[in-house]
Amino acid sequence: MSRVGNGAPRERLFGTDGIRGVANIEPMTSETALRLGRALAYVFRERPGRHKILIGKDTRLSGYMLETALASGVCSMGVDVLLVGPVPTPGIAFLTRSLRADAGVVISASHNPFQDNGIKVFSRDGFKLPDEVEDEIESLVVNQKIDHLRPTDTAIGKAFRVDDALGRYNVFVKNAFPRHLTLDGITVVIDCAHGAAYKVAPEVLEELGARVTAIGVDPDGENINCDCGALHPQQVQGLVRETGAQIGVALDGDADRAILVDETGEVVDGDEIMAIAAAEMLRSGTLRHDTLVGTVMSNLGLEVALQQMGGRLVRAPVGDRYVVEEMLREGYNLGGEQSGHIVFLDVNTTGDGLVTFLALLAIMIQRQRPLSELKQVVQRYPQVLINVKVCERRDLATVEPVAQAIQRVTQALGDKGRLMVRYSGTEPLVRVMVEGEDEHVVRGYGEEVAEAVRAHIGVKE
Repeated sequence: MSRVGNGAPRERLFGTDGIRGVANIEPMTSETALRLGRALAYVFRERPGRHKILIGKDTRLSGYMLETALASGVCSMGVDVLLVGPVPTPGIAFLTRSLRADAGVVISASHNPFQDNGIKVFSRDGFKLPDEVEDEIESLVVNQKIDHLRPTDTAIGKAFRVDDALGRYNVFVKNAFPRHLTLDGITVVIDCAHGAAYKVAPEVLEELGARVTAIGVDPDGENINCDCGALHPQQVQGLVRETGAQIGVALDGDADRAILVDETGEVVDGDEIMAIAAAEMLRSGTLRHDTLVGTVMSNLGLEVALQQMGGRLVRAPVGDRYVVEEMLREGYNLGGEQSGHIVFLDVNTTGDGLVTFLALLAIMIQRQRPLSELKQVVQRYPQVLINVKVCERRDLATVEPVAQAIQRVTQALGDKGRLMVRYSGTEPLVRVMVEGEDEHVVRGYGEEVAEAVRAHIGVKE
């Protein structure tokens, strides 16, 4: 079976996960950030009285520039700003709710290198914005509808710094760990990617009793995600083997995703994490509707494993906010992505790398089984993912050689595999994913489709 993202996405300011680009180049400029701040203030000041928007960031150099511009735009519309500094993205979702802010903003490009940056927005209830609200904000940024609105005198907004933001998030995360359990005697390795969790993540684990080896905890504004973090778990793998730790975790720059490493040094990805969590929740009767929400990229083995356990997998489009939207729509409480965005909706409103890590630690302790055994609940199908850099976003169905390659592979796979071809929501890439029973055959199919994309819409080297 196949799924093709055959409609080229229309160009929007907002992508799959907020606004993203190279810092100081449109749209990630001070000028656009200021206009965005004004638009956010206009959209979210619905209730009577004073309003406030919370702004946090990761550790990128450009975060200072964009934070100042955003805050200026918000204040210029008569709305106050709460500045919390470097805090993980899930911490912003929590603090937005806790501090009763009208909205929360995160300045981060997640797993991207430091020269990129991005802006994500949470509503007052801690959820990412639906497309229609993003469209409204985008319209206000690009037109002149609110340019004439200029509060004066005491109506201009103020900016306040929240000094105990990390402490509040620390307590929130620790409260997600079962109170009758402890991490005493557990040895862990954690890579914070020189990102937003560089301080709070090791602190939480140590306060719960773990012996912690922490790396990626010396941010300098330029080293975020550089050969470390969720996309590069090799250092964690090596340290787990070297130190004899029971488990390791690699977070990304804004700590909303987690990739785990078992005690043998092998990587445990988001699909395996979800399978372990779903199995435990099915046993305890806490998995609502016996359903896990994954994405179209989730491994076929996850779907088979859920069926064998008496549950089922529902697939959402790629993007953790689409996973959450499906969860809210049908009342599910566990979902996520292969990339390590895992949403425990009973705990937080978005993916939370620390909450995910603690949830798996709790399962290990309660079951008295190592992670290498727990992950055997799912048998992965061979899966190949190939990224092709493209110079334009054309409707793939109209690029005949690409469409023909997709059709050939789809027919060859039949009902014993899957083909997914789609545009990335955050980068100029076409992602080709193939899975089936034989890795060699699957890789060949993937290269066939990828080569067609390279030849006809790929970037010429």
